[in-house]
Amino acid sequence: MATDRPHAGPDHDRVVAVLLAAGAGSRFEGTGHKLLATLPGVPVNEPSTVFGQSLQHVVEAGFDTVVVVTGALDVSELAGDAATRGLLADPTVTVWTNPRWAEGQATSIQVALDAARGAAASAVVVGLADQPSITPSAWRTVAAGSAPITIATYDGRRGNPVRLAEAVWPLLPTVGDEGARVLARARPDLVSEVPCTGSANDIDTVEDLRRWQSN
Repeated sequence: MATDRPHAGPDHDRVVAVLLAAGAGSRFEGTGHKLLATLPGVPVNEPSTVFGQSLQHVVEAGFDTVVVVTGALDVSELAGDAATRGLLADPTVTVWTNPRWAEGQATSIQVALDAARGAAASAVVVGLADQPSITPSAWRTVAAGSAPITIATYDGRRGNPVRLAEAVWPLLPTVGDEGARVLARARPDLVSEVPCTGSANDIDTVEDLRRWQSN
């Protein structure tokens, strides 16, 4: 795990990492939920699932607090292998359940913000559990941002994770499938972009799994 722990900007305020893992994954045509799909070619001692790899990368980024928001699947279902169970048992990781997950991603972000307030955080860095190619470095780079909204870019294209300072939390939508994106579009004056390593490609389909292996 990284020794340089992420902070929320130059004042070294408290930043909380958020991994959203609440959705139904309805576009996935394979067997079971997409977050439980096995990623081809993963080393035997690492988490083998989409969720497990995504969680490993955020834990390795070195945050003091990692909030996992669940919904369609509970944490016992997500803990599919020993490596993932070990990560979920890490003292930095807490799991919050969103009972309103079916109402859209915005409700999961609101659950995460409740967790962040309880941790006295001044910013959150939000990523998705179906994006296992987001690197620990990307999490740390975004966490170091100082703008009200800091967005990772990959080859010039916006992706996740996204850092949200406490000042913008009241401006975020409370329902629907869009989280910070709608605010970033409406208030470009609040946004800063930072180039990151890795990729924010989603695992939504079986073909996405094949592409992940080829990359």
